Amino acid sequence: MRVLRPFVWAAVLVAGFLYVTSVAHWDVGRLLQPVRTAGRAWSEPESAAGAGVYTADEQNNIDIYRTAKEATVNITSIVIQEDWLYGAYQGEGAGSGFIINPDGRILTNYHVVKGSAQLTVTLNDKKTYKADVLGIDRRNDLALIKIAADKKLPALPLGDSDHLIVGQKAIAIGNPFGQFGGTLTVGVVSALDRAIRTDDSNLEGMVQTDAAINPGNSGGPLLDSHGNVIAINTAIYGPQGNIGLGFALPINRAKAMLDQFTKTGKVSPPFLGVSALPISVEVADVLGLPSQPGLLVQRVDPGSPAAQFGVRGPNRRVIVGNYPIGMGGDYIVAIDGKPVEDGKNSLASIMGMKHGGDMMELTVIRSGRKETLQVKLGIAPQQM
Repeated sequence: MRVLRPFVWAAVLVAGFLYVTSVAHWDVGRLLQPVRTAGRAWSEPESAAGAGVYTADEQNNIDIYRTAKEATVNITSIVIQEDWLYGAYQGEGAGSGFIINPDGRILTNYHVVKGSAQLTVTLNDKKTYKADVLGIDRRNDLALIKIAADKKLPALPLGDSDHLIVGQKAIAIGNPFGQFGGTLTVGVVSALDRAIRTDDSNLEGMVQTDAAINPGNSGGPLLDSHGNVIAINTAIYGPQGNIGLGFALPINRAKAMLDQFTKTGKVSPPFLGVSALPISVEVADVLGLPSQPGLLVQRVDPGSPAAQFGVRGPNRRVIVGNYPIGMGGDYIVAIDGKPVEDGKNSLASIMGMKHGGDMMELTVIRSGRKETLQVKLGIAPQQM
């Protein structure tokens, strides 16, 4: 057996140390390299399309916004008002709207353009245009206006509001408070067939949503998850701002108006001249009415189509729970052959699909007998 001398042992130890150090340095460097790369990827993400950092629902919101914001407009109206000394001064209002035709037709609320001496529309690219009013429907708080742009404009597709379901997504885009243009809020359809009262009319069959709607959002689109307009943002509950109770006019009401304008070049909202109270089966039993849902006529306007074609109003009043109810008038149980739904005033929704001059069939119970009345609708007065 050979025995290594001390200096040989020393040489072997030094060589071994250098070898181990070099190997260790190479391995550590190789292991650390991916860590540093991963660190850069984590702190400096790629674009959303490449990294997929958004959820499917977030990406849906983003995609809809990118398209819809181009067709959503801000509307400024100049009105002449009187102060408390009856002096005239110029006031300004703001609202929203959306383009429905590449040639510049825009849908909005009537109350956005009401009394306006001048309308200005601002597009998403900040270009401004003067607008003309083509037609209004005060009863449905609708207005159709037009701008003469120097290019074809992006337009939003109109959906179908007859098949909405509580819980489905609702996306609002508009100009809250007249200064935050292009604002998107997301919620759901919270309820259907809501009735609300505004300064200009009583609106029935409204869509309720918790998507944030504030002053200035009026006239803007409420969209579904496919980017189709399902309603027009119209009102909020309360005087200040959003508390999760917003109301929008179903888009099919507007589609009926647009269809008439396309065919005739004008808007002729229908006029019946009847105020009716929706009655459920339970309330009908209490009032001694036939045990079926219906609409109890509370008022017939003198000289109205309803009066001319024989609709009867109440002849007495009774108090039910401290609420006066007119009795003795016609009890409407079907309209155009369709039964009135329990607890809902279907008169407003059916009227929303009619035009001035159309016929309407009312099935009424009068003095215990069922009768059918054919009524020719008039044209509602149009005033800006």
